[in-house]
Amino acid sequence: MHKKMTISLDETVYDGLYRTVGRRHMSQFIEDLLRPHVLDTSLDDGYKAMAADQEREAEAQAWCHALLADMADETR
Repeated sequence: MHKKMTISLDETVYDGLYRTVGRRHMSQFIEDLLRPHVLDTSLDDGYKAMAADQEREAEAQAWCHALLADMADETR
């Protein structure tokens, strides 16, 4: 659900925003800029993206297994 909000901007900022993203895209542009600053989802999104990277996950798994093998060989 979207909420309507009225904000005030300097005229030159508004003109630059209008030229850059266009009238029909201003709200989405501003929302996309604000989202990571006001919602605590950036870490979650980052972890999801990393987990989806199968090559990176395979390398991490191999590194963990090698580390465990090294620890098993350690004398105590």
